Amino acid sequence: MEKNIIKSQNTGDSCIHVKHKSGLDIYICEMPGFSSVEALFGTKYGSINTMFKMRDDKEYTVVPEGIAHFLEHKLFENEDCDVFELYAKTGASGNAFTSFDKTCYLFSCSKNYQESLKILLDFVQKPYFTQETVDKEQGIIGQEIKMTNDNPDWRVFFNMLRCMYHTHPVKIDIAGTVESIAQIDADLLYKCYYTFYNLNNMVLSIAGNIKADEVLAICDEYLKPCEDKGLETVFPDEPDEIVMPEFFETQPVGTPIFQIGYKCRNCSGEERLRKSMAASIASSMLTDASSDMYKKLLDEGIINSSFGSEIFDGDGYFTVIFGGESKEPAKIRDAITAEINRMLKEGLNEKDFQRIKKSTYGMLVRELNNVEAVANLLINSHMDGVGPYDSLSVLSELTSNDVINFMRDELIPERLVMSVVEGEAD
Repeated sequence: MEKNIIKSQNTGDSCIHVKHKSGLDIYICEMPGFSSVEALFGTKYGSINTMFKMRDDKEYTVVPEGIAHFLEHKLFENEDCDVFELYAKTGASGNAFTSFDKTCYLFSCSKNYQESLKILLDFVQKPYFTQETVDKEQGIIGQEIKMTNDNPDWRVFFNMLRCMYHTHPVKIDIAGTVESIAQIDADLLYKCYYTFYNLNNMVLSIAGNIKADEVLAICDEYLKPCEDKGLETVFPDEPDEIVMPEFFETQPVGTPIFQIGYKCRNCSGEERLRKSMAASIASSMLTDASSDMYKKLLDEGIINSSFGSEIFDGDGYFTVIFGGESKEPAKIRDAITAEINRMLKEGLNEKDFQRIKKSTYGMLVRELNNVEAVANLLINSHMDGVGPYDSLSVLSELTSNDVINFMRDELIPERLVMSVVEGEAD
């Protein structure tokens, strides 16, 4: 078992990467002087992974939507007791989440991290499902799905994704539907568990007041070797074109909320990181409070301080989203389109570009002094197929021409959609 030191050429920060004999990738960042510890044990398995096969399988297996999230809920229960009770004894705060492309189990603590790490590694490797507990969970998650279906922010987001994506499962709620989770049974949960919770498909990241040798000793004791069975996930073919340009829904909201999104072409690894950085700078220049477009829309009362942007990307999907509250979202859509056209003709203001680039770089550097942010960076970058400090080097090399090229290639009016949730008419 070899320790590889990964070091940032930009800041000098470093972490340790170990490919453990069990098959698990382990990232450790010792942060002397910090009092807390953050650990995540994650699998590259999210809501979009509904179609998969192993190396020896002849056919793909298709599973119900929402099963990754369902499995996350069930893994916290074992034969003896609830995992949260175990964490309570060590003083740690435990949690978990399922996203579109990953599931992670985590804890944070300021003492007894070794005992908490043992709990984490132990319970995630010990599935215990019965049909009785599965039936009970279907009712609980069914209620959760109904509650999120009534959430306007959730609705405006997924309505936007359904305007964009024809076949990609990113358009489906992470928790699935009441109908889809009704198809889940204990046998299916075990099948998905042993497929995706193979240590060759998982990552452990831990940062803070720790010692690498102590972490690795616990890993040697608790990790169970897994054979790499050649997991392969696949998505339906997704065209570049959008499904529809706009969608309106009525919900009990005081002020209409909107999301305006560009469907960009899919990419992966370093290419996606470069595109994400260019997209982040481009969207920031459009929504920056000092920009002419922002000031004009604010002065006219079309936007308020809720107006902002984000990059939403993963396996098979990449979008640039603008959102907020407005009674006139179509005017915002038109203003964004016009401002992009102006920038493409005139070029970026180099002074504004450098200011936003430096601000973004500073934010990334500050996060390296946050234990939770570092632990998340280590696991996320591995699952994205890039190094933990690659974003710093990519951003430092980014030019205004790179941003313009991204805008020209990807922020195309024909791939623009608008989702609005508005209140009922008086």
